[in-house]
Amino acid sequence: MLKKDFLESMRDGQELSLWQLAVLTMQLSIPAIMAQLSSIVMQYIDASMVGHLGSGEAASIGLMSSSTWMMGGLCSALSVGFTVQVAHFIGAKEEDKARGIVRQGLAVAVIFSCILLLFGVLIHQKLPLWLGGEEGIRDNAAVYFLIYCLSLPVLQLNAMAGGMLQCSGNMKVPSMLHILMCILDVLFNSVLIFDDRTIAVFGSEITIPGAGLGVLGAALGTSLAELVSVAFMLYFLLARSPALRLRKEERLAFSKEQLIKAFRLSLPVGFEQVVMCGAQIMSTKIVSPLGMAALAANSFSVTAESLCYMPGHGIGMAATTLIGQSVGAKREDITKRLGWLTVGLGILVMTGTGILLYIFAPWMIGILSPDPEIRQMGTRVLRIEAFAEPMYAASIVASGVFRGAGDTLIPSCMNFFSMWVIRLPLAAFLSKRYGLAGVWIAMCIELCVRGILFLIRLCGKRWRSFGQEKVN
Repeated sequence: MLKKDFLESMRDGQELSLWQLAVLTMQLSIPAIMAQLSSIVMQYIDASMVGHLGSGEAASIGLMSSSTWMMGGLCSALSVGFTVQVAHFIGAKEEDKARGIVRQGLAVAVIFSCILLLFGVLIHQKLPLWLGGEEGIRDNAAVYFLIYCLSLPVLQLNAMAGGMLQCSGNMKVPSMLHILMCILDVLFNSVLIFDDRTIAVFGSEITIPGAGLGVLGAALGTSLAELVSVAFMLYFLLARSPALRLRKEERLAFSKEQLIKAFRLSLPVGFEQVVMCGAQIMSTKIVSPLGMAALAANSFSVTAESLCYMPGHGIGMAATTLIGQSVGAKREDITKRLGWLTVGLGILVMTGTGILLYIFAPWMIGILSPDPEIRQMGTRVLRIEAFAEPMYAASIVASGVFRGAGDTLIPSCMNFFSMWVIRLPLAAFLSKRYGLAGVWIAMCIELCVRGILFLIRLCGKRWRSFGQEKVN
């Protein structure tokens, strides 16, 4: 039986065995994992290319990374309010209402992202100074952030359209388009970042043209790749999706009830993104006084570690789809099993990636920077972080489970507690004694505590009844 049949069987109220649910979870998770891995590979490529320009260029991007994550996180938060409703309506076999959510979501996405764009443009010159960046890297950091902000409408639409396709059960198209975006990013970056250069191929010399834009080129390359991706993503959503494509007889009409529900779902997630990324910004301020090498090593290590936890995010996306549709179909009998299946899979996968992270840490950081000091610090902190991966997986995937059920407030509060009450005070204390390693020890401890909190929440019943209330 195919994945589509399993989803239809779930919506039809048919009984599914534990094995069938496990197969369905894997079939939805694998494309989502590939999409997430391709996304972080793109960031890895950016960091590697810029890292070979010098530690100053690398530090300028590292300085702004937390701020760009916050902007992107707010875009993702808005998407949650609409994509979860798409999953609920498809699960309830109300596809006309799901299409209404698609039209409203895309319209709101354009408005919201343009507001963020204007805000980013206004603060881009001052932000590097506020973050404590050294004078030599502020100009590059400001330019990088400016280009990122100008591309926010594209990023927002990409997240919204991709999320809606995923919540309809179509994981393959967003996955393939993310891989395409990664390939395009490599091509654009190779031209825009570096000057003209000559390479030897089978004894012949080939000249590769380059614009020599450095940090600016990295930002432009990523933005152009996003632009191509969103064009295809919108095409598959609005013209090819069997359930969600536009119909001539249907028009954009804003529903007060659905917009309020989207706001209620998105607001806690947006708060969570501000909390998490605000904590990352504070963490950057803790790291900045440790020196340029520590700042670059911290940025590179975050990028390298992302290769390990992005599979968890992919499984979390699959969990949101599965839980969302099971809630919409009022299948409370399998909602709990799906929750534990997805979380268990996430823990298993990220335990494996944590082991690989510990073993290959020198190689992973070595690709990103040729600087021996950065490599040494990066290897040390990555091996510290490897021990947190299983519990980090629990928090990531459980968060996807809760979002699918429409339960976003309590998980956001738990993230606030773990980041601001545990990680940041502990990082500030340990950094004075152990430097960059102290910051990452604090991170490791906090992620383990966070995972335990999310597992305790998953054991309870409230998140499941919350989901049924949202649909009713």
